[in-house]
Amino acid sequence: MQVLLEELTSAAATGGGDAWLRTWTDVSGGLMDDGVVADGAYAALPHLVEAAAVLPPGQTVDFWVDLGFMVTADYRPPVPDDLEAGFGAALRLAERAAIRSLLTAGTPGQVCAQLVFSCVALAGHPMGEVLWRLPDHQEGGLLLSCPDCGSDTEIPDFFVDPAREPLQAPLLPDPVHVRQEGHPWGEAAAALREEALGEGWEPFLRVAREVAVRGVPPETPGQAVLCLVAGLVAVRGTPQRAAGELARRLMSLTGHFRCWDCERTWTIADGLAENPDGSAEDPHGLAENPDDALSPPPPAGARTNSDGAAAGAEPAAAGRTSRAANRFRQEENVVVAADGTPWGRISVFSDSAPGSSGGADALAVVSRPGRPALVAGGGDKGVVCLWDVTDGRLVHAPRPGHPDAVRSMTSLSLPDGRVLLATGGDSGTIAVWDPLTGQPVREPAGDWPGGVTAMCSAVVPDGRTLLVTATPRGAVRIWEPDSGECVGSLNPYGSPIRSVTAVPISADHALIAASDTAGRVHVWDPAVDDPWDRGAAVQLSARALAEADHRVAAVEAVLTPDRSLLATADNLGVVMLWDPVTGAPVGDGLPGSTGTAGPPLVTAATPHGGRTALVTGIRHGHRLRVWEPETGAVRHVALDVSLTCLATAGADLIVGHDRGVLSLSLTGR
Repeated sequence: MQVLLEELTSAAATGGGDAWLRTWTDVSGGLMDDGVVADGAYAALPHLVEAAAVLPPGQTVDFWVDLGFMVTADYRPPVPDDLEAGFGAALRLAERAAIRSLLTAGTPGQVCAQLVFSCVALAGHPMGEVLWRLPDHQEGGLLLSCPDCGSDTEIPDFFVDPAREPLQAPLLPDPVHVRQEGHPWGEAAAALREEALGEGWEPFLRVAREVAVRGVPPETPGQAVLCLVAGLVAVRGTPQRAAGELARRLMSLTGHFRCWDCERTWTIADGLAENPDGSAEDPHGLAENPDDALSPPPPAGARTNSDGAAAGAEPAAAGRTSRAANRFRQEENVVVAADGTPWGRISVFSDSAPGSSGGADALAVVSRPGRPALVAGGGDKGVVCLWDVTDGRLVHAPRPGHPDAVRSMTSLSLPDGRVLLATGGDSGTIAVWDPLTGQPVREPAGDWPGGVTAMCSAVVPDGRTLLVTATPRGAVRIWEPDSGECVGSLNPYGSPIRSVTAVPISADHALIAASDTAGRVHVWDPAVDDPWDRGAAVQLSARALAEADHRVAAVEAVLTPDRSLLATADNLGVVMLWDPVTGAPVGDGLPGSTGTAGPPLVTAATPHGGRTALVTGIRHGHRLRVWEPETGAVRHVALDVSLTCLATAGADLIVGHDRGVLSLSLTGR
């Protein structure tokens, strides 16, 4: 500290020099480490601010950006009573000095944006929290946190079109409370030129000027503050064209979005900051308590899609429970509730790297009567791994079995008591394994164009257990698993298949349901020889599918205590249940919600005293919904992995992801 102060004093006396910046880098690492502000920071920072404030404004940009990070850090101890007055005065001085740097320095647009947010944070506005979450200018996605319930929503392609305009200019609160002691933002208001963002943006720049004239009072709506930030980036960032594009990206954050969990409609700007309405006590001790004079909220049914277009209201699931009791997220190897209460530990399967990138693209659970179940996984390397579900340990070394990537798996319980594992490869190979020994039953066979992307096992009335495989080119075949003989085919229309499952209609008879790339569902009876013969198969109600506008992308068998059902999921996150005997829908289904659109993943389990639960997610997403159709309850789980496939073993959810395999008890622990 002493060395840094001496270097700052020397730089001020000589009018320049950047040797102090290297020392500041070392000192700042001690004042804040990994988002945690040290207790001694409040005593040290006032001296540093006083010394840096007299330097030429163009030389202190990085210092004020770093200071903004510190005053908005995730973990800040309270300011001690004896330091509060001095620290508050230092922040007011820092605000003035940072604004001078903003108005005089020709900084790159991204750094300029961080500097403006630092100025906002130093002014005491809670929107400064967004400094930590400002999207990188190269990223197309956006991660929002609902200001009401804390649930995260990821919009992968939000910034694909950086010139996309917001829906409407935000309103300012009325009346507006101006800081009585004056403020240094007047020059910023004068700098906001009408042509800064081009034609059509004048209403937003007018809001930006009004915010600057008032000095960024804490109760100013977050999206109005973003207008100020974007406007200043447009006029102060360099080069001007790149700064203008970044400003439009920031201005896009002034729109509205709808929470995927609590259904509240909120401004996107608010989703990037904690306490966006300023309702909490000011963390820096600078501002008066606001009176929540916010602009009126948008209609409860309004929301926007990721492309900014207006969308209709989405129905709430029947009986859905909400709030903290139903939200869980991963923190290291523990899943915790919204209030921080531990809910269950995550078990990471050992050496779970069946793919070249460490991921798993296919899972199957092998049940063994009287013994723990095994979990099989496969990925890009073409090897098969088998783990014990109870502790996640490998029971065999990874077994090479395919010359290509493994894309599908299923287990087969044979009449003689044996259990086999079948795997499908990317180039159409089919392998059958003995999971007890980890050895193949026979050499992989088949070479079907397009690969084997879906498979299941089915029992038929003559006592056999058969293997059913499907390809995206429409070939659906039935195999005798031991011999590898093809004993039948389904799908006479040849529709390209995405997903397939076997739905029992009795103890010795299962039907095959499949979804094709056009969103249609097909139901076949594998017990009949003629693929055109319907046998016991009943198609799903075409009227119900049309009325729900349900274009199915995935199917899954659901075993309830009293009957078997078929679950269908579409790319909008909607899940419906069907009676395979009548083809009629069962119950209200699970509606889609913000953040659930994409290629669906779905699996079924019975974790709650025999009550059935469905777990749904999207491929490459991070969130799961656990839905109990009987009660309508929905729980939301956010994981720090990119999902690739799902399976269940009793009450344990098995998750394949981009880095391996993990399990989580659906009942909590």
